[in-house]
Amino acid sequence: MADFTHFNESGRGRMVDVGGKAVTERSATAAGRVLVNSETFRLIRDGGMKKGDVLGTAQIAGIMAAKKTSEIIPMCHPLMLTGVDMDFSMNEKNLSVEIKATVKCRGVTGVEMEALNAVSAAALTVYDMCKAVQKDMVIDHICLLRKSGGKSGDINQEELWNTKQL
Repeated sequence: MADFTHFNESGRGRMVDVGGKAVTERSATAAGRVLVNSETFRLIRDGGMKKGDVLGTAQIAGIMAAKKTSEIIPMCHPLMLTGVDMDFSMNEKNLSVEIKATVKCRGVTGVEMEALNAVSAAALTVYDMCKAVQKDMVIDHICLLRKSGGKSGDINQEELWNTKQL
């Protein structure tokens, strides 16, 4: 259990004490996608979904989710985020909505979970807004692309995303 920081000496879950850590600039980018059929793809792209602007609503959902991460992921610390940026692209070849979220803060702990939560909520929102048209959509490839800041160093696996090896 010594390697797992979210457990106390008794093996019970705990929120890690980050009070002694240095404040640094933190950034994380996550990605994911929603696979759809050609009709759903066209309706999203052309703004024809009855529920409204799918990508605009998903963008708001992603930003809200990043801000609320500590309320739904049990051991996450509440953070003062300095920025959340959502990016959506329509990939016609793969019939997918590709989602990226970049989250930033100046703090003592990273924002990886906030970025992953933003992507997840945005993907779920796309699913929710399109489920009347298509019941068999698939959400996949949710992953951390890169992070910077903190003592564990930087991670960058964006090239794997670009080549779809993730």
